[in-house]
Amino acid sequence: MQKRKSFLSSLSVNTILILLNVAFFILFTILIASDSKFIDFIAIKPANILAGNYIWTFITSIFMHGGFFHIFANMLSLMFIGSLVERILGHKRYLAFYTISGIFAALFFVALSLFFPADMNSYAVGASGAIFGLIGLLMLLTPNLPVYLMFIPIPIKMKYAAPGMLIVLWFISLAGDVPIGNTAHLGGLIAGLVYGIYLKTKYKKKTQYIRDYFK
Repeated sequence: MQKRKSFLSSLSVNTILILLNVAFFILFTILIASDSKFIDFIAIKPANILAGNYIWTFITSIFMHGGFFHIFANMLSLMFIGSLVERILGHKRYLAFYTISGIFAALFFVALSLFFPADMNSYAVGASGAIFGLIGLLMLLTPNLPVYLMFIPIPIKMKYAAPGMLIVLWFISLAGDVPIGNTAHLGGLIAGLVYGIYLKTKYKKKTQYIRDYFK
């Protein structure tokens, strides 16, 4: 007799990541609402990291979001983009790549705060850095994949949409003085591009097949 699969084992890694993001968002929101000091234990803050404090926030910050719209936009993006990347990479590689992209994005944010002092005492949260890692990877593996950028009603090829999203978010943050972790997004995108170059170099035939499939 075949054993019945448990509920969790039947879920994709991407679905589990979305559920974890939602669960931790609720938990962290409750904690911060009860005592604002908890934010230092959850969000990434360059001044804290450079002082050698709260190192675990490289992980916890990936699962915290700044509000309902923030987590909704990120999880909606992750639902579509992440599911595709998981099918391309496989479960284990996808999970490792997602995590590394998120951590590298946070590292990049901390490193660039040395050149942008205004970010030194700013907090950064969200899965955006990891998601931009996925976007950077697809930019190289599926450059002609049609996607929708923000509220533009026409599909745009991934190779144009990826940098376009970065520019649009940067413009929004500057024009509206909105606290968006643009340097973290850039860091995630770089991580994705680097991994994409590695895969294209090591698996030329496979990556070419994927590229041709999405023409």
